[in-house]
Amino acid sequence: MTTPQTLKGFRDFLPETMTIRNKVISTLKAVFESYGFAELQTPTLEYAEVLTGKYGEEAEKLMYLFKDPGNRAVGLKYDLTVPLARLMTQYPDLPKPFKRYQIQPAFRAENTQKSRYREFYQCDIDTIGTTSPLADAEILAVISDSLSALKFSDFTIRVNSRQILFDLIIKSGISSDKTFTVLQIIDKLDKKPRTEIEVELASKQVDQLQINNLFSLLDTAQPDPKLQEIIDLGIKLGARNVQFSPFLVRGLDYYTGAIFETIVEKPKIGSITGGGRYDQLIKTLGGPDLPAVGTTIGLDRICDVIADLNLWPNLPKSPAQVLVAIFSPDLYSPALKLSRSLRESGVNTELYPNPNIKLDKQLKYASAKNIPFIAILGPEEISQNSIKIKNMQTSEQQNLSLENLKNYLEIRN
Repeated sequence: MTTPQTLKGFRDFLPETMTIRNKVISTLKAVFESYGFAELQTPTLEYAEVLTGKYGEEAEKLMYLFKDPGNRAVGLKYDLTVPLARLMTQYPDLPKPFKRYQIQPAFRAENTQKSRYREFYQCDIDTIGTTSPLADAEILAVISDSLSALKFSDFTIRVNSRQILFDLIIKSGISSDKTFTVLQIIDKLDKKPRTEIEVELASKQVDQLQINNLFSLLDTAQPDPKLQEIIDLGIKLGARNVQFSPFLVRGLDYYTGAIFETIVEKPKIGSITGGGRYDQLIKTLGGPDLPAVGTTIGLDRICDVIADLNLWPNLPKSPAQVLVAIFSPDLYSPALKLSRSLRESGVNTELYPNPNIKLDKQLKYASAKNIPFIAILGPEEISQNSIKIKNMQTSEQQNLSLENLKNYLEIRN
C-alpha cells in the first residue's frame, strides 16, 4: 500500500496555517464590507457548457471536466468570473450596481510551482452595472486599505488604461489587427529586457520605425482625462501610492478601460493584485450587457509570504487561550465547572479530556499546541478558593481568584 498523500497541487491546511489564512480572510472581509461589498458564493461544480468556450483553447486544457453520476457534463470552476456572469443572467433583478466579494477555491490542472497550485483560492471584488469612474476609484481605495490592514507598507498601485494603449499603438503606425499581439509582448517587459521585446515584436512583422515610435510614445505617455479622474477620485477615497504606469498591460484581452496591478516591494513578493474594467465580458460570457470593474487579490501568495517570512510572529497559534488541566480524577468536577465559567466569560478554553493523565503530560500537551496558559485546580487551590495560572512561555505562575483570572485572561485576549 502506498503512503497516503495529497494529490499534486493540492494542500492540507494544518491549524497553524489556518490561523494565518483566517486572519487574512477576516481582515480582507472587514475592508470589503466597509465599502458595502456583500459576500457571494457560487457552487464548486458548474455545467460544463457554462465553463467551456469562454477562456480559450489553452485554458480549457487545464479544466477539470467530467461526467457526474447522473451522466451530466460538469466541471470544477476555473475562476470566479464566469460563475459570476452565469449568476448575473440567472438573477436579473439583483439591484444595480451589484457589489460583491467572493473568496472561494478554483481549480486548474497546471504545472505547480511556488504559490501556484491546482486548487487555489481567488479573492475577488467587483462592481457590476455602472460605468462611473467612482467605481474604478473605489477598487483602488479597497486595494490600498486591504494591503495597509495586512501591514504591507511598501507597495505601489500601478494604473493604466487599455484605451491609452490602443491609441498609442494606432499612433505608432502598427496595424490594428496586431493590437492584442503587441500588447501581449509588451506585457513581458517586467520579465525581459527591452531588446528582447523588440526582437519579438519584429518577429511579428512590426518594423523598426513602428517599434521606435511605440516605445517613444510609451515613454512620454500621460493619463487621459478619464484615467486621471479615476486616479484623483481614488486618492480622495484614501488610496495610497497610486502611480501611472504606461507599460502596464495586463495579459487578458477582455479589459476595456482602466487596468490595475499592485507591486509589493517590502517584503519583495512582486504582483499581489490585478484587475481592471471589463465592460463587454459578462455579455461575451452569455450574461446580460452589463459593464463591470474589479480586481483579484492574491490570497494564497499573501498567506504563503506571511508564513515564510514570519511576518506575524505574535499571532496566536491556538484558538484556545487557556487549557484547564485535570489535577486528579477526583477533582474532575471542579475543572469542568471552571472551564464552563471561563467560556461563558468569553475566554476560549480547552478542557483536557482524560483525568487519568499525569499533570506533566498535560503541560507538554499545552506546549505542543501553543496554548499560552494552563489553569490548575489542585487540593491546595480549592482550599484557598483560588486557581493556579501558569504562563507557558515564561513559566511564571500565580494564584488568582476566579474573577481575577477572568480579568487576567480577558486583558490578554
